[in-house]
Amino acid sequence: MSDKIVVIISTSEVEKAKTGMMYAVNAVLNNWMEDVKLIIFGPAEELLLEDIEFKDFLIQFQEAGGSPVACKFIAERDEIDEKLTALGVSVEYVGSMISGFIKEGYVPLIW
Repeated sequence: MSDKIVVIISTSEVEKAKTGMMYAVNAVLNNWMEDVKLIIFGPAEELLLEDIEFKDFLIQFQEAGGSPVACKFIAERDEIDEKLTALGVSVEYVGSMISGFIKEGYVPLIW
């Protein structure tokens, strides 16, 4: 069984997004998994800029040592890449990244 996960948050539904982010934060803080990757994707990218509690979970994830990534294609399309970068989120193309994580044995958890 793998102890590496990639948490992908793509929902625009704030409660679902916060649940995924809360899991990612706690997985890092409590060492539930050896490695936790976090990808903010699609509608969740805009939500990150709008919802303070969702943003607070992001900060907790970063303070715990996590390095969140957002989808560059979506961020540039929606003209929010600089705002995400200002939050300390790495903006990168994530399609091949997600595929690579899965090939490396990471289990995807998608919200």
